[in-house]
Amino acid sequence: MKIERMNKGSWGKVRAFFDLTTTEGFTIKGFKIIEGINGLFVSMPSQKSSDGEYYDSIYASKELRDELNQLALDAYGTQYDQTLSEGPAEAAEEPSAETTEEAVPEPADNAMSENAAEKVQPLSDDDIPF
Repeated sequence: MKIERMNKGSWGKVRAFFDLTTTEGFTIKGFKIIEGINGLFVSMPSQKSSDGEYYDSIYASKELRDELNQLALDAYGTQYDQTLSEGPAEAAEEPSAETTEEAVPEPADNAMSENAAEKVQPLSDDDIPF
């Protein structure tokens, strides 16, 4: 398998469009790289049916999908994979031991935050505007 053409950009959750050429010489058009809640993944080509829903027009086994995901994300670029797979906490450098010791709050601060948490009341049905 080989990625033939890739158009990178940002169209809502779509990050790229690409075509795939198989070892047998078939070119399949319409693959998309989508940014989901768990990171980037490859979406199969799909068509809109008469009921208004989109259905995949290409089916692949789990193993083939995983291979295609890896191939497409490698072609998309490793800097995009690292940026999107790392959360904000992971992207930051780990603090040194000196910084960690200084960042430990005093017990008085903990008592204040516990009192503030106790004052927060849960929402009721009357708080919802609709």
